[in-house]
Amino acid sequence: MDLSFNPVELILHIDKHLQEVVNFCGPWTYVILFLVIFCETGLVVTPFLPGDSLLFAIGALAGISVLDIKIVIPLLFVAAVVGDAVNYSIGRYLGPAAFDHPKLKPFLKPQYLRKTEEFYERYGGKAIVIARFVPIVRTLAPFLAGVGKMNYKKFSFYNISGGAVWVLSLTIAGYLFGELPIVKNNFGLVVIGIIIVSVMPAVFEYIKASREARTA
Repeated sequence: MDLSFNPVELILHIDKHLQEVVNFCGPWTYVILFLVIFCETGLVVTPFLPGDSLLFAIGALAGISVLDIKIVIPLLFVAAVVGDAVNYSIGRYLGPAAFDHPKLKPFLKPQYLRKTEEFYERYGGKAIVIARFVPIVRTLAPFLAGVGKMNYKKFSFYNISGGAVWVLSLTIAGYLFGELPIVKNNFGLVVIGIIIVSVMPAVFEYIKASREARTA
């Protein structure tokens, strides 16, 4: 792939072209990875950026010393935590008015606002941790936490905890298993598997909540 002529493909599928990015950008790759993770978690309008699969791919390249694991883990942890914090702040200060903003309407729906406080009251800080492992929801959750005015100290605790678990688990998984032949030859299936596993906590929480509602 010619990086200079296909920037959209590069950004949207950087997880699949990470080796080429490293070859082309060298040390600047770390800056690019920081920005991608920051934007994926910190900007409500960029939920389409890769998250889980990118962390796994980063770990895989670190496993063969293309990237430095001692740099990527703290760097991406900071990107994830700062991203959520910025997203929370945007939601808190824009508030409900954000749902009427013409540029945000395609990404937000009014019913999200009505359900926000109930959602966070029910799951509390767990909602922030669970959301880390759910594509799309990962980007929306901190914004909605801000709109719902979740206590910032509480949000920060779960933001940091969730960011650490998310970055460490997927990066180390890639580091340990990314170069196995079965993984390399079936990376598409691995990505699907990551997404399925990522969504499972939310599914379990939904089933649990549904059972509690029926019991009540």
